[in-house]
Amino acid sequence: MPQKIILKGNKVILRPPSIKDARRFCGWIADREVTRFLSIYDQAPLSLKEEKDWIRKSRRDKNNFRLAIDTVDGVHIGTVGLNRIDQLNKRAEYGVFIGDKKYWGQGYGTEAGKLIIEYGFKKLKLHRIFLQVIAYNIRGIKSYQKIGFKLEGRSRQHVWRNGFWHDKIWMGLLKSEFIKSKNK
Repeated sequence: MPQKIILKGNKVILRPPSIKDARRFCGWIADREVTRFLSIYDQAPLSLKEEKDWIRKSRRDKNNFRLAIDTVDGVHIGTVGLNRIDQLNKRAEYGVFIGDKKYWGQGYGTEAGKLIIEYGFKKLKLHRIFLQVIAYNIRGIKSYQKIGFKLEGRSRQHVWRNGFWHDKIWMGLLKSEFIKSKNK
C-alpha cells in the first residue's frame, strides 16, 4: 500500500508508522488494560527489535494498510488500519486501537476510523469493510456504530479471556451505506 498517505481530520492526523513509534507501541502492547480488547491479548510483549521489524515489514505490505494516529497537536496515540485487503472481492478488515489511555472515549478512534474507511472506499475502491470485536468492548462497538458499521453476526463463546468465554461480534459496512450516511 502507498505509505506516503497522510489523512487529516479535526482531531487526528493519520500518517505512516515510523520506527520512532516502536517504543510507544511496545509500551501499549505490554499493558493488559490496552490489549484486553485486542486479538494480540495473549501474545507475549514484543521486544523493541520485534516491533521495529514489524513496522518495517508493515510499510512494505501490499495486503495491509496501516497508519499511526496522532492528535492534531502531534501526540502519537494509536494505530488504525485496513487489513487483509482482498482486491478480488473488494473487501478489507478494519482495525483500530488507541494505546494512550488518556485519549480513550473522546472520539479520536471514531474520527480515525471515518478517515481510513473513506479512504478505503474512495481510493482503494473497496465494496465492503468488516470487523470483529469481542462483545465486552462496548466503547468500541459504539464507535463502530457511529462510523456506520452494522451488526452482522455473533460467534457464541468464541474467545477465552480471564477465565470466561466471551462472544465475538461481527460487523460490516458497505460502500453504498457509507456514502448514504455521509450525504445526510
